[in-house]
Amino acid sequence: MEGLPLLDDFVLSLARQTPARVCFLPTASGDSLAYVTKFYRTFSGRCIPSDLTLVDSPGLPRRPSSTRELEAFVAQQDVFYVGGGNTLNLLALWRAHGIDRLLRAAWCSGAILSGISAGMNCWFEACLTP
Repeated sequence: MEGLPLLDDFVLSLARQTPARVCFLPTASGDSLAYVTKFYRTFSGRCIPSDLTLVDSPGLPRRPSSTRELEAFVAQQDVFYVGGGNTLNLLALWRAHGIDRLLRAAWCSGAILSGISAGMNCWFEACLTP
């Protein structure tokens, strides 16, 4: 994201279509409005950006409200970009909402899973930090 243009370019180059549908998941930061805004500032004009928040918050777009809407939304995305923050909370919330299963299905269908900090750690069984 902002400050990581080479990584962003690489992730976009892996997408199965152009322009890519890129979904930002700011779960690890508590769905920070500032973080979502930064994502749109960075990716607007380079792809079809969207976000998936789990906390209803003023200023954030409405998230899919039904399980069917959520499944369809996730299945349409080419790239998932997960932001940094608290990995443990991120994983717990994803499991509670079934996002973990939907992301796995998207990956099996060819979607790219990416992110920084917690957004990188969440894709592995274990990780090391300094």
